Amino acid sequence: MLPYIHLWHLNLPTFGLMLWLAAVAAAFVVDRGFKRLHIDADAVGMVAVAVVAGIVGAKLWHVIDTPMEFHEQGWRVLWDSAGFAWFGGLAFGIFALVFQGWWAKIGGLRTLDLAAPAAAIGYGVGRIGCFLSGDGCYGVETKLPWGMTFPNGIEPTPTFVRVHPTPLYELAAGLLIGWWLWWRGGKQRGTGAILGEYLVLTGMARFLVEFIRRNPKVLWGLSNAQLASAGSVVVGVVLVAWAARRQVTRAEEAGKVVEKTA
Repeated sequence: MLPYIHLWHLNLPTFGLMLWLAAVAAAFVVDRGFKRLHIDADAVGMVAVAVVAGIVGAKLWHVIDTPMEFHEQGWRVLWDSAGFAWFGGLAFGIFALVFQGWWAKIGGLRTLDLAAPAAAIGYGVGRIGCFLSGDGCYGVETKLPWGMTFPNGIEPTPTFVRVHPTPLYELAAGLLIGWWLWWRGGKQRGTGAILGEYLVLTGMARFLVEFIRRNPKVLWGLSNAQLASAGSVVVGVVLVAWAARRQVTRAEEAGKVVEKTA
């Protein structure tokens, strides 16, 4: 593992480096999405604000989710390079995008549709940072041939214990989901449909990977992340259904207008 890259007297954390790369990838995807639909707005700036909000939210949610760390480390835990919760980052990032979309007169929900592929891809790229730093978000012990050890990670594992490299699983899932949403976004969809699919697919991916991660169980044998993921899936299903019904209604109304003017 490579938690830090040593350049002269500088120690660059690979987690932060990959987080920056994830933001660059997300900004590129959103910018391409804006150009595909001929939207005149600062995609890069919007992503930058959303990333900062997401980092703050991810750290705050992690602190709330693991109060023992705050009890042991105090306020220093807020500046630790490890410990970021997916759901907190998602919630704060969504709020930042909705506000900016409203401000730019694109529409909050439409902005989230446009950002959904970028969010999935950025999340996947960011997981490379977790993998390189060995920050403890890997899985439980496994006998599978691709199991790995993290003896030099921020949270090391014993050299003889092989665990699931779950960040790599999430990288693959993020890239696949991002590609699917980008392809879907190129077709005519009801506003909110792409966001709904994003919530369903990413929620399912995170729910499943949690079964082999080392997070503590809090309710019904499920982790906090799984409960949040289940909620994400439910909201996503409702949003997809609502967007489809709204699209049909608008099509019917357009048809009636054509009949009246004919």
